[in-house]
Amino acid sequence: MNNIERILEFNKIKEKWMEFAQTNWAKNEIKCVEPFLSETELMGRLRETSEASELLKKAGNPPIPTLEGMNELICMSAKGECLNASQLEKIGNMLTAVLRFKDYLNRCKQFDIPLAYYSENLNELKELRDLIHLQIRNENVDDYASKLLKSLRTDISRIESKMREKADSVIRSNKECMSDMFSTIRNGHICIPVKKEYKFKISGAVLDKSSTGNTLFIEPTQVGKYYEELQELRIDEENEERRILYTLTAMVADYADILEQNERVIEKLDYIFSKGKMSEWYDGVEPSINTERRIVIKEGRHPLMDRSINVPLDLKLGDDIRGIVITGPNTGGKTVAIKTTALTCYMAQCGLHVACKEADICMNSNYLCDIGDGQNISENLSTFSAHIVNVLDILKKVNRESLVIMDELGSGTDPTEGMGLAISIINELKKSGGLFLVTTHYPEVKHYAEKEEGMVNARMAFDKESLKPLYKLEVGLAGESCAFYIAKRLGMPDYMLEYARKEAYKIGDNDIGYSNEQKNIAEQSEVNNSSQTKKEKLSYPRIKKKKNIIDKQKEAKRYNLGDSVMVYPDKKIGIVCETANEKGVLRVQMPDKKIWINHKRLKLHVAADKLYPENYDFSIIFDSVKNRKIRHDMDRKYTDEVIEIKE
Repeated sequence: MNNIERILEFNKIKEKWMEFAQTNWAKNEIKCVEPFLSETELMGRLRETSEASELLKKAGNPPIPTLEGMNELICMSAKGECLNASQLEKIGNMLTAVLRFKDYLNRCKQFDIPLAYYSENLNELKELRDLIHLQIRNENVDDYASKLLKSLRTDISRIESKMREKADSVIRSNKECMSDMFSTIRNGHICIPVKKEYKFKISGAVLDKSSTGNTLFIEPTQVGKYYEELQELRIDEENEERRILYTLTAMVADYADILEQNERVIEKLDYIFSKGKMSEWYDGVEPSINTERRIVIKEGRHPLMDRSINVPLDLKLGDDIRGIVITGPNTGGKTVAIKTTALTCYMAQCGLHVACKEADICMNSNYLCDIGDGQNISENLSTFSAHIVNVLDILKKVNRESLVIMDELGSGTDPTEGMGLAISIINELKKSGGLFLVTTHYPEVKHYAEKEEGMVNARMAFDKESLKPLYKLEVGLAGESCAFYIAKRLGMPDYMLEYARKEAYKIGDNDIGYSNEQKNIAEQSEVNNSSQTKKEKLSYPRIKKKKNIIDKQKEAKRYNLGDSVMVYPDKKIGIVCETANEKGVLRVQMPDKKIWINHKRLKLHVAADKLYPENYDFSIIFDSVKNRKIRHDMDRKYTDEVIEIKE
């Protein structure tokens, strides 16, 4: 799929088109279809589409078979391989479908449509078809395929019945020896289930036993004597079946050329009728084709859009007009208009009908498009850069026989520079002599198109009262973005709109003829509008800032073991004997006791590093002599002593 098909959405047209085809060959042709460059060939393809559409209207859908796997079967027979019953039945069904298709086309001859005469190229091979249906049924060789086969199968059935009767007789006469009262098949032999302890009472060969070993499956002697006869009959049956299959396969090989011709004709007709079905789907018409560089579309539609909401497109391009500059508001349908035009031409040149009331389409040597932002992160291309890269490629390829469509020309950069680039690009397109449609918002481009020969402005209609785009292309009229109308209708104050106009069109108070009195009125109006706007402002949720809370633990960890601290509010001196926990609470040794206290009630008096030498053992101060002795013993050996902690 090329990029042009994706941009014009012709790939989606193809996907829908393939749904109307039955054969894989036709679907592959649809996938690979491209615009025809031969006028004669294109006229022929369009004529086929029209004939198929007419036959569908008058005679309904043709009975086209799928032909899946048919070519492989024909090749197998030609190589000398033997086709099985299922494969031969497929060929028989295909020949029946050929007969029905041929009958359909023969009925259509009454309408005097040339496509119906393809029936002359179809051969239903009556002899082969009848023989296959006579000898093959339900994917098996039929009993009546030959007299010998019928006789053999009758004998086989008779022998099998006798064997069943003999087995049932043995079961009835030896009920006490049986595990069950019915016979069964083991390894192709009819056996009876005998209890293990009665093994020697029943005459016959043991062929199998149950999983527990308590039941033996014995082929009785009376039954066994028929087995060899049955096997001989089955071998003869198999040989006769193989003879019949080889005979039918040989006939298929003899008719291989005719079968392949049938296949080719059906595939071609499937492709042609798929175009007709596609035309019926979107109610298409056959376009006129010219090579005079003229495009005329009357009530054109995008085939993928809902007809109930689609606004018909009327457009004329060519002769004296080589390019159209389309302007109008956003979402007004500018892009749809140029894509619909290009897609209509592309479909017509692929041999399809177009979704129009009437169309006269010129053949184009190539289709060149610049639509979408084209931004590519992997190649480090911005929207504007991608546009320029694409535009330069278009300018290299464009010629007199090209059709070019460009959307939002010059966008994505500084408006002034973008406008200059847009005019320069349009000028180059004009020099090429090709046909082109471009969309833009720049007023300077509209003025350029208005004064240049061979170009015309067009606009997308817009209802200023309802603020709704009308999606109707009006050729010959320059449009406007309608931004001020939309903003005013949506409630933007007049003073803001007035300021916007001044800035947009670079006009001052003197330029628009304001008097001093008018200026005062305007200024007062601005004040009133401003105050009114402030009153009308809606309330909105406010951001809640995080409170500046000091981390308790961080603050408390300023105090180290052994620090001399002032305890408030009593202003007594104590020594830190345990540092702060996660709640910011420390333990302080007072003259008569140890207390727990929040770090907020402490103030550093003298730091521990100024009171004690480095690596000082604080247990000398905070522990009793007994506890220190126990700790010393614990470091050297096991002891039953317990350290006492006084709260």
